[in-house]
Amino acid sequence: MRYPQPSRGLRNYTGSVNKADLTKKPQAVSAMFDQVSTHYDRTNAVLSVGNDQLWRAATVRAVDPRPGDRILDLAAGTGTSSAALAAKGAHVIAADFSPGMIEVGKRQQAGNRNVEFVQADGMDLPFADDEFDAVTISFGLRNIVDPHVALAELYRVTKPGGRIVICEFSKPPAKLVRSGYFTYLNKVMPTLVKLASSNAEAYDYLGDSIKAWPDQKTLAEWMRVAGFSRVAYKNLSLGIVALHRGIKPRTGQ
Repeated sequence: MRYPQPSRGLRNYTGSVNKADLTKKPQAVSAMFDQVSTHYDRTNAVLSVGNDQLWRAATVRAVDPRPGDRILDLAAGTGTSSAALAAKGAHVIAADFSPGMIEVGKRQQAGNRNVEFVQADGMDLPFADDEFDAVTISFGLRNIVDPHVALAELYRVTKPGGRIVICEFSKPPAKLVRSGYFTYLNKVMPTLVKLASSNAEAYDYLGDSIKAWPDQKTLAEWMRVAGFSRVAYKNLSLGIVALHRGIKPRTGQ
């Protein structure tokens, strides 16, 4: 099944913007990710000191993909996370708002029939109600200008009884860990970015967006407000990352 292109917020952007800011204007964020798409996976591995593979594995376990499932992987980037889900036999829609990311992803996943790339706006998903057995987004919710709208959209397209998994940077609960982590974001990460990324300036936004993002309890409450039940979270890497889960209630529950 092929999906239409999103109706708003995703016009191809050809300006010179190479760095988004916390206003998270869709064109600027999309352009930024277009410009870092070529070396995106390599840069993630360097910046996470290899932990990205552990976080991805934890996300796959939480989603629990099953043969025949239809899964939406929002903010899928180059589709690395989508391929991990599809390896379990699910058909995965790898949705992203960056044409550059999708182009790289299509090359990397060429021949993988269980991964389908779709350009999509997280606040206006081009999918039917109750379409997916599971929805997931990794390190992308904080890049959407209104995460509340995105959560409502994820709820809409999830089947009753379906599951949501969000993997996102968070706030380490231990003060010492939190202090050390912010030192890394402010002092160490910029140096690593210069070595690993094709556009080091763009990654200034990464640290800013992480520091501005709310804590675990706040995101859990946002999910409940969107309608999800049985919401819970698990800290990964001492709370640097948190894995949130929930269920879309069945009718009458």
